Amino acid sequence: MEKNLFTNNTHLPLAEKLRPKTLADFVGQEHIVGDNKILRRIIESDRIIPMIFWGPPGCGKTTLAKIIAERTNSKFIWFSAVSGGVGDARKIIDKARDDLELHQKRTILFVDEIHRFNKSQQDFFLPFVENGTIILLGATTENPSFEVNAPLLSRARVFHFRELSPEETAKLIANTIKKINSDIGLFFPHFNAAVPDDTSLRLSKKIKITITQKAKEKIAELCEGDIRDAYNAIELAIISASVVGGKICIDEKLAEESIQQKFIRYDKGADGHYDAISALHKSIRASDVDAALHYLARMLEAGENPLYIIRRLVRCAAEDIGMADPQALILASATQQAVHFVGMPESNVIVAELVIYLSQAPKSRNVDSAYTAAKNDVVNMRLDPIPLKIRNAPTKLMKDFGFGKGYKMYDEESLLPENLKNKKYWPRNEQT
Repeated sequence: MEKNLFTNNTHLPLAEKLRPKTLADFVGQEHIVGDNKILRRIIESDRIIPMIFWGPPGCGKTTLAKIIAERTNSKFIWFSAVSGGVGDARKIIDKARDDLELHQKRTILFVDEIHRFNKSQQDFFLPFVENGTIILLGATTENPSFEVNAPLLSRARVFHFRELSPEETAKLIANTIKKINSDIGLFFPHFNAAVPDDTSLRLSKKIKITITQKAKEKIAELCEGDIRDAYNAIELAIISASVVGGKICIDEKLAEESIQQKFIRYDKGADGHYDAISALHKSIRASDVDAALHYLARMLEAGENPLYIIRRLVRCAAEDIGMADPQALILASATQQAVHFVGMPESNVIVAELVIYLSQAPKSRNVDSAYTAAKNDVVNMRLDPIPLKIRNAPTKLMKDFGFGKGYKMYDEESLLPENLKNKKYWPRNEQT
């Protein structure tokens, strides 16, 4: 889709009608599009380079692409990796090559959901990015380190978009209500359709929308930085509300009904999966039982496999607690069996009990440190022969060659190879 097709349509969802069209209206991402920030300078100077926009849903990636489309003198082509394939992309590339050679007109190709293309499909774009036939812009909710080909990634600048803060969301909600009140009939044509022709004051000029502070806070809280969710909640609240005295008041109750049940944002196939388990492990390591329980609940309530969580907890019991409390590893193993036997959702408290125990247990990383030191020597140093006296000697010939000779069951002498005789991975009498 070319930039001249980004137009208003009365049948579009409210989120699309209210999509900012200029940088002045854009809210959020101050770290990259704030005053004098790098991405803002790139857009304002129309010196667009290959870029990947990476961030959660509803944070402004597509909106910023459309702002670029409105500002640039280059041809802007919209392409979805969900509905399009390499064959479609090839036609776009051919046209872009002609525009560049015949008219010196560059083409910006925006690939939405670029992670939906597999690695071989992404490879198709590489030579055309390298030779300047297209300027590639990609948008993705997935970590480009894992989902975008390394050669393609090396030729594009990645900009990390963040979830909007509650304050930014509340600001957008206030701006939204103000815009709707300027001409409610534009955003909600059905109000006009319901008014008799002989009505002297059209409803679009009479109705005013108000929203309480608590309602704004509730929407900002439950949409969790996804402004599309916020717009959808406002739209549902307005079309379902009663008009009283020429006004529609969105209060906290209506706001909560409109945004419905909170959706726990958690993608088991992407960063959310690994970020959450990392946060759980680090919270246990820090003995922060409250944080550990939070991240556990966040994962379980989003439908994470409890056995995946316990696998990390077993490792945590050995790595971060170790000999400071050997019972931790026993309890972790028992929890795995209990969860496998009981299943979810009843297993939630079983896993929670383990998380609380591990969080409160004394911590020691000496086991992990000792093994790591031993491993490093095995990997990085010459491996001297195993001392003859501790080698297996099942035959007379081996005994004649000295295998097992001089072995004492409780020998005080080091049994390490000759070049590691003085190594101390685990000091004698050390327990933790």
